[in-house]
Amino acid sequence: QVQVVESGGGSVQAGGSLRLSCAVSGRSFSSYAMGWLRQAPGKDRAFVASVNWDGRGTYYADSVKGRFTIFRDNAKNMVYLQMNSLRPEDTAVYYCAPMTCSRSGCVDPYSWFRSWGQGTQVTVSS
Repeated sequence: QVQVVESGGGSVQAGGSLRLSCAVSGRSFSSYAMGWLRQAPGKDRAFVASVNWDGRGTYYADSVKGRFTIFRDNAKNMVYLQMNSLRPEDTAVYYCAPMTCSRSGCVDPYSWFRSWGQGTQVTVSS
């Protein structure tokens, strides 16, 4: 059983920065990839970024490449998303989840993962 708690969201102006945190509880945290997804109003939840189990491999949606950085601390069971140069289109609720990996990367949450957190709201004003 994996549970997550996201935090660190807020309201910023375009060009600003935020760092999101995800506290993960459950067994074998360091054995699977973790990722961030976001859901904007009226849209489906979408992949943002992921990091593999040892932190050496990262994957990003094209829309955030060069602006966002994902990293993890396996000793603390934490996953982070550093977001720089924020844009109004980054406004969404951000969620973290354990991710399954394929040849195309780690872009989908595990199908067995049901314990979605409340997410953390990020609002970027122009």
